[in-house]
Amino acid sequence: MEEQPLLLIPKVERYMEYMLNLLMKLPRTEKFSIGNEYKVSMYEMLKNVMYIVKIEESKRLYYIDKIDVDLNCQRIFLRLMVKNRWIDEKKFDIAMAHISEIGKF
Repeated sequence: MEEQPLLLIPKVERYMEYMLNLLMKLPRTEKFSIGNEYKVSMYEMLKNVMYIVKIEESKRLYYIDKIDVDLNCQRIFLRLMVKNRWIDEKKFDIAMAHISEIGKF
């Protein structure tokens, strides 16, 4: 079971790198509002992934639930971004694919 959380870290890193580049290209006002909220959610998710690696297996469910909540918030943020045409469908699809891959763990 220890390998699964360790495999999750590089996936989260790739996703965060992609999203940070995408968020930097948002319109100025959105970069500092929804973009900031998105970044905070990603950083919290990363912390929770790191806790999963460090704690015993019996205590992981709490952090897995927190990661799931962060991913759901990020999905909502992405839907808002595409709906308001701050990002295009292709970027939306790529970001959602990253989220789905992380969510499988």
